[in-house]
Amino acid sequence: MAVMRVNPNRMELLRLKGQLRIARRGHKLLKDKRDEMMRQFLAIVLDVDTLREKMEALLAKGHRKMLLARAAIGGEVVDEALMAAGLPVLVAVTQENTMSVRTPIFRVANLDDDMRVKRLPYGMTTAPGQLDDVLDTFAEALPLLMELATLEHKSHLLAAEIERTRRRVNSLEYVMIPSIEETIHSITMKMDENERGNLTRLMKVKDMIVEQELTKRREKTEQRRDGYSE
Repeated sequence: MAVMRVNPNRMELLRLKGQLRIARRGHKLLKDKRDEMMRQFLAIVLDVDTLREKMEALLAKGHRKMLLARAAIGGEVVDEALMAAGLPVLVAVTQENTMSVRTPIFRVANLDDDMRVKRLPYGMTTAPGQLDDVLDTFAEALPLLMELATLEHKSHLLAAEIERTRRRVNSLEYVMIPSIEETIHSITMKMDENERGNLTRLMKVKDMIVEQELTKRREKTEQRRDGYSE
């Protein structure tokens, strides 16, 4: 792992140690975020599968009823009844924040029992009841379709955020944190080496001072002896 180019002093060492603590904390938080998003993603995938099966069953049921209605009352009558404009379907869009992922939520705003008659694009006396049953089946599938679109889009957004978080976790775990640790180790080794060098120089200076002191004492002692001998 590459070592950062910094000055090997105590200030840089303290700064890097603080940076290492922050990086390790950020790494833990990002891992927790990634794991939680993975848990929610898997739960959404299961919900999507269940909802898709239910919606596809309703659509197949509606198509079967449509075929029976066409066979019973004729395709031209069905096409003519459905040509008229009915009440527009209003879709309400809100937002949901999941682990910093903003997801749009789609919901049919005017799909309730009171609006059933107004939703029909034809009059009650212009088409038989089989066609009403067909439209009710498709209307029942519409909220499921909105919910399915919401969950699928949410799963795509979560998958993209999981991938971005995974790259950040790997960058911290395999690049940044090892690089800081190697730099701290290098600075510590250089500081220890400088400290040993300074200690060695101090010991040599001390030995030199002691030797000079001993030399001075010997000279003084010899001078005293020479004075006594005279």
